[in-house]
Amino acid sequence: RADAKRLPVKGWDRQADFRRSAFGEAWSDDVNVEFGHNGCNTRDDVLRRDLGDLVVRPGTCFAQSGTLRDPYSGQTISFVRGPNTSDAVQIDHVVSLSDAWYKGARLWDDQRRRDFANDPRNLLAVDGKANFDKAFRDAASWLPPDAAYRCAFVARVVDVKTAYGLAVSGNEKRAITDVLAGC
Repeated sequence: RADAKRLPVKGWDRQADFRRSAFGEAWSDDVNVEFGHNGCNTRDDVLRRDLGDLVVRPGTCFAQSGTLRDPYSGQTISFVRGPNTSDAVQIDHVVSLSDAWYKGARLWDDQRRRDFANDPRNLLAVDGKANFDKAFRDAASWLPPDAAYRCAFVARVVDVKTAYGLAVSGNEKRAITDVLAGC
């Protein structure tokens, strides 16, 4: 709650258009955050962290299969790696890249943006549909459908935005404060 109170309030800075490419190659291992430079891509790092009953493809970093207790929906989802099945479990940026861009990240250097995009504290394995529904929205316009996870979600948003010095909109700060008041 104290960290949430200290978050700077700014509107979306529309001075520069968001470009996903400004955050570097997706799931890069060339980062200076947890799991960086370990020889594995970030997606598989997060899958290995978040899946239960994990099976890793022998001799690789690839999560082959496992079970996800989706924090956003509360559902249990079976993950099986493959072209027609991998999308059932996706990796969400809790603070979306576009939200970060418009609330401070456009001023960062390339390495800091690449680190942010691959920082495991900002990444969760989640249900593909929930990830699609959340998209680029912030806590003012989207909260997890599973109300039991909202406190943890908002706390993570505050942690990430505090760590990276990102701002919140006035509406987002009110939504965060409202959720935290019930935690």
